Amino acid sequence: MESTENKEKPKEDYNADDIKVMEGLSAVRKRPAMYIGDTALTGLHHIVYEVVDNAIDEAMAGFCKNINVTILEDSKISVSDDGRGIPTEIMPKFNKPAVEIVLTKLHAGGKFEKNAYKVSGGLHGVGISCTNALSKELKVEVKRNRKIHTQTYEKGIPKEDLKTEGETNETGTKITFIPDEEIFSETTFHFDILANRLRELAFLNRGIKIIIEDKRTDKKQEFFYEGGIKSFVEFLNNSKHPMHNVIYFQKEKDHCEVEIAMQYNESFQENIFSFANNINTIEGGTHLSGFKTALTRTINNYIEKNKLSDIKLSSEDVREGLAAVISVKVIEPQFEGQTKAKLGNSEVKGIVDSIINTELGHFLEENPQITRSIINKSVNAAKAREAARKARELTRRKGALNHGSLPGKLSDCSNRDPTKCEIYIVEGDSAGGSAKQGRNREFQAILPLKGKILNVEKARLDKMFQNQEITAMITAIGTGIMEEFNIEKARYHKIIIMTDADVDGAHIRTLLLTFFYRYMLPLIEAGYIYIAQPPLYKVKKGKEEVYVYNDEKLSKVKEDMGKDFHIQRYKGLGEMNPRQLWDTTMDPSNRVLLRVTLEDAVKADEIFSILMGDQVEPRRKFIEEHAKEVVNLDV
Repeated sequence: MESTENKEKPKEDYNADDIKVMEGLSAVRKRPAMYIGDTALTGLHHIVYEVVDNAIDEAMAGFCKNINVTILEDSKISVSDDGRGIPTEIMPKFNKPAVEIVLTKLHAGGKFEKNAYKVSGGLHGVGISCTNALSKELKVEVKRNRKIHTQTYEKGIPKEDLKTEGETNETGTKITFIPDEEIFSETTFHFDILANRLRELAFLNRGIKIIIEDKRTDKKQEFFYEGGIKSFVEFLNNSKHPMHNVIYFQKEKDHCEVEIAMQYNESFQENIFSFANNINTIEGGTHLSGFKTALTRTINNYIEKNKLSDIKLSSEDVREGLAAVISVKVIEPQFEGQTKAKLGNSEVKGIVDSIINTELGHFLEENPQITRSIINKSVNAAKAREAARKARELTRRKGALNHGSLPGKLSDCSNRDPTKCEIYIVEGDSAGGSAKQGRNREFQAILPLKGKILNVEKARLDKMFQNQEITAMITAIGTGIMEEFNIEKARYHKIIIMTDADVDGAHIRTLLLTFFYRYMLPLIEAGYIYIAQPPLYKVKKGKEEVYVYNDEKLSKVKEDMGKDFHIQRYKGLGEMNPRQLWDTTMDPSNRVLLRVTLEDAVKADEIFSILMGDQVEPRRKFIEEHAKEVVNLDV
């Protein structure tokens, strides 16, 4: 059999001959969203990832150990690595240095030649040239062949020829750029968004040190994980109760490298991340479906073989409380869509399925005590799911007998176009009454909640469906939850949480956000969830009335009014009459709404687990660390 070792190993002498060119840059500035998804925050950070991916490819090839990302003032950012450095030799076909071709030609790079890189996340991406094209200014610095080479660009066009600025014994590449405000609607980099992606990359490439530093705030984080995705799973379960040590497999089959780490915890939520060539495949794909199918089959086979239960477990049952990371490295990945959110390689499903079937099967046989605890949890999940199904059907039957399927406490709007409709989820009957009277009945629906809803972080589905407030919300919104969820059935495209501006209101808001995050996450991802901002104060002087939404503004209003004014502090929404509630909080021309977004899924899961889970110690530690950040706490 012919050996493939020499074919797969990247070349030490990465040079201009390894650079291949496929097309130019002209279309990128004309239609940037086609290449980076959008020209808002997602696209802005995508052009950073394109630069980072170059450094990660060097790390995957074994030539880079350190990557530094630095956010500078004035929307400037730099990415540096200690890899081999982008080749600077002249490419005869273009009579230009290879680094200039890489930065000015779309799809130019060493990833199209397997000699330079065995696998690459950027294979079907747009590359660093896209970052250059969409930058107001970009400077590249290459340390290579004992020299320091530099070149600057404006909007993708070289301002000067590549020049040598000194000598060095180091190697590597540094890219510093400013996004073009003519292209991007937002040019302010978010530390947390970048840190989330860099943390993922450090987990996925064990032994690589990635540092992110924000010169604007002096914030700095270092990511370095010798345990790789095992450390990733431990991180995911840090604020939960793990049931066993991390189960880990790493196998290569048919030139596809598969890494899987998994660990069950005592919670009721699953937390599974899938990656292909370091790309976070948030929409899953063949590697994830192979994992889920094999996991369900393998556990059911063990149950049947050992006669442990008569219940046939579903895929959802065996994933309850599971934290897992699936990472595959494929030589020629096929991603669905330019944003690379879903892996399409059909052969990968069978490879992952086979590895899980064999390796997990062995683990279950060799660890009967752990296996029993996993199976008991899954069987209990199946029983709870069946109870939830019966409760859900009962809820539907009751609704059908009660003037249609909508909850009785819902005051619906007359418009039936979801894109024009909004629902206010309001704390308390008193505020709900004011909201019903003050609203615009055409497009605003009101759903009052009585008291605090169930903390879904600590409850299974069957308990959830016994909670009237939760079932009323599910019915009113219309999408269903979990496996039945369908965002196209959403009856409103604005779901607005409106609670009192006190501690109880904040708690209710957190309980609602926990529910939406755990059971209706696509609503958050689609930007449908909002938080109303009722005023904290009304300042009155004579006939003049001013509503104030924060303490900073209050100081200015008091200063402007001089003397003889009266301040009313609103403790709750019920203190406002319908007209005041409309004027301040519900009138689209005056109100302030906060849209709930998800910048860091891993961090969000951690925070919900800490604040709403059943472990006391992580919550106490969180409160101690952040207590000083709390201001104007009403007790």
